[in-house]
Amino acid sequence: MVPNLLDFTGKTVLITGARSGIGQATAIAFARQGANVVVNGRSNADETLARIKDLGGEAIFVKGDVSVAADVQNMVNIAVKKYGGLDVAFNNAGLLPVTTNLVEQTEEDYDKIMAVDCKGIFLCMKYQIPEMIKRGGGSIINCGSVVSMVADPGMAPYVAAKHGAAGLTRAAALEYTKDKVRINAICPAFTGTEMTSGWMSDPDFCEMVKSFNFAHRIADPEEIAGIVLFLASPMASFMSGAVIPVDSAQTAH
Repeated sequence: MVPNLLDFTGKTVLITGARSGIGQATAIAFARQGANVVVNGRSNADETLARIKDLGGEAIFVKGDVSVAADVQNMVNIAVKKYGGLDVAFNNAGLLPVTTNLVEQTEEDYDKIMAVDCKGIFLCMKYQIPEMIKRGGGSIINCGSVVSMVADPGMAPYVAAKHGAAGLTRAAALEYTKDKVRINAICPAFTGTEMTSGWMSDPDFCEMVKSFNFAHRIADPEEIAGIVLFLASPMASFMSGAVIPVDSAQTAH
């Protein structure tokens, strides 16, 4: 019988920014496949936790801000203490960009987005990698964006942060693949989430975003979650240092 290559039974998975959207969908998907899921958010992730429990899954919540080193170290320590180690991390937490031209962006705008969307990736890997090495290996998936690969106007700090996330992914993969810690990044196109709901309420904006990709639609969080599970699984055992568009050909054009 062919084994279930998406079986994460007995594996510990840490997901940042899992209160809603892509993080929530991914947490639920891992729980369905038997993982012990450590769910992170800056305030709460009550709905995510409840949905996992309703499935009969195993999960705990750890409050924390990925831009604060002590918070990141704490969430990793709790995951290891509770479940015995760390096997998979999906570093998904992020902020939406301030949408205005570069000269109108403030230093505060820049610092805020860089702290979460770039520094947060750095801090998460800094504390996750040693625990995965102790485990004999693991898989880290960082969440970038299509603007990790290209650029859009009106969000220069966000573009810089997401390019930084891609660069950190590649650099860390060069350093730690030898230790059997695989590190990849996904770069989703615009996805329908609670965080983007304000933008989605504008019909003209929605049509513009749809026009960017060749399916002419907005992604669902569950579609992004599937790529994360694949990258964490044995099916992706020879993948490390990849920065993968999940964008229905948007960046292929």
